[in-house]
This record gives sequence, C-alpha cells and structure tokens, in this order.
Amino acid sequence: MFKRFRRLRINQTLRKLVQETTLSTNDFIYPLFVKEGNGIKKEVSSMPGVFQMSIDEIVKECKELDSLGVHSVILFGIPDVKDSIGSECLCDHSIISRTIKAIKKDYPHFMVATDLCFCEYTDHGHCGILDPKTGTVNNDATLEISAKQALVHARAGADMIAPSGMMDGIIQTLRTALDANGFENLPIMSYSTKFASSYYGPFRDVAESTPSFGDRKTYQMNPANRLEAIQESMEDEAQGADILMVKPALSYLDIIRDIRNNTNLPLAVYNVSGEYAMLKNAGNAGLIDYEKVMMETLISFKRAGADIIITYHAKEAAKLLSKG
Repeated sequence: MFKRFRRLRINQTLRKLVQETTLSTNDFIYPLFVKEGNGIKKEVSSMPGVFQMSIDEIVKECKELDSLGVHSVILFGIPDVKDSIGSECLCDHSIISRTIKAIKKDYPHFMVATDLCFCEYTDHGHCGILDPKTGTVNNDATLEISAKQALVHARAGADMIAPSGMMDGIIQTLRTALDANGFENLPIMSYSTKFASSYYGPFRDVAESTPSFGDRKTYQMNPANRLEAIQESMEDEAQGADILMVKPALSYLDIIRDIRNNTNLPLAVYNVSGEYAMLKNAGNAGLIDYEKVMMETLISFKRAGADIIITYHAKEAAKLLSKG
C-alpha cells in the first residue's frame, strides 16, 4: 500500500500543526542606515522602502519596529567626512556611537548590533587600510584599527559586534581587545562566510560604499568555493565567534546547510540588498505575488538551517505574521 501524504494536508489547521519550519519576529534583525543631520529620511531608489535616516528618524523607526515585535537591529553609518583610514568611526563621538546611545535611551530592550567595517568611512571605499605597494587592503594593519572601532562601539553600549570586512584573524583580534577592556561578555556575530557577490549592488547605494577602484575579491570569498566556505566559518568559531553568518543567503542555501551540519553555534544569514530589490521590482511589475514569495524566501533560509535572518523584509514580514 502506498503512503497518502495528502492526509496531513487536508486543511490549514492540520497543515500548520505538522509544519516543520516556522518564522517568528524573533528571527529577524533589521538593518538601519544612519546619516548625519536632522529630519532626514531619504528613500534609496534601488531599494524601495529602505531609507537613509538621521538619528532622530532612526529612533522613530525603532518605535514602529517595537510595535511590530521586531526588537533587533544592525547599524550602518554614513558619515559626512571620509578619509583613507575611516577616522570618523574610530572616535567615541562617531555617528554609530551616538545612534546606539539614542536608541538605547528610548528602547533599552532593543538588541543593537553594529556592523564593524571601514568601507562606509574610507574615501576609497575599501574595507580597511590600503597597502600602497599592492593596492589592496593590508590585513594586519586593518586588524589593529578594527579593534579600536570595536571598543568605540562597546563603550557606546552596543549589544553585539558584527565585523563584516573579511579580514583574516578578525575574530581573535576583536575577542582579545574586548576581553582586555572589560567587555568579555559582549558577543561577536562573525560575517564568517561572506562571498564577493554581485548581489550587493543596491547596498552600496544606500551605504555609499562603492569602491573607487577595483573590487573586494582579494578578501571576500570566491562564490564557487564550497569547502573553503565551511573552513572560513569553522576558523571563526575556533577564534571565538558567538554567531556565524552566511552572506548572501538566497543563492547560498547549500552553504547554509553545510555550515549548519558542521557547527552547533547559532547561524545567521544576511538576506542582502540585491535579493530584496529583485523581489520588490518583480512584485511592482506584477510578475510575482510579492508577499507570498517574500515569505517563501524567508522560510527557505530557516529550512536550510539559519536561526537568524538579517533582512530588509523584516517589517513587512512581521505585519503578515501578526495576521496569523
């Protein structure tokens, strides 16, 4: 006798009862992009519904997030002044420091993670200090200033540090610096497997971080490499990462599953700007049912093994989840 799988699909209540993978607002981290000034809320043309905002508008955004049950954010800074080493993010009055304090003042229960990188702060758009001989990022010199940036975020009250620059040894460097300065309980969410992806295009519009020359292929991963992807995350776990991450998400579901099978650490994915923009534009063109495809996409990340989803869809998904 053959198995009748349809028995457990007969109505919605039964389907929900046996559903293996679920989504919750607790799964989401919402990216926020903070710009100097007041009263600024500028929509990014390549990412409908995503804004550059001044600190006062960021706090208003947190009020909406709070009402939707989304209580975790990750901050990206957009400074007015840039230089060769990203000096703005190395001072205690940095735009990120001020934003952390403003959010924590009104929403102390929020989990505020900070993206730790230099591409938004450097005049050349690369993720650290350039080596004049090679024209690429000097890994070890960048580690030194990364530790300084991490301490700036920690002193401002960040709940989690998330280094995205893909420097070798970054987790050990940050863990050592944080521990030595009394922040031994501050977790690190590593961008442990981050590919040199073409899906990042719209992000560079909103973060104003497009490289002025070349690309980031010397420090971000080759999209063709599966085994190296696993090695990258396992190395960051060994160095002391508290959470691992795969970025991008949608084209790398196999990598998410590979890493899930190799670690017991919480695993995050970054549902990146290009993935978001494709769904938005397809929905606006009437090619897909945007809300249904969005939720199907988000559930695929959880099914592949992710625990945490960094996504620009968080508010929309939260509204749909509240309807049951």
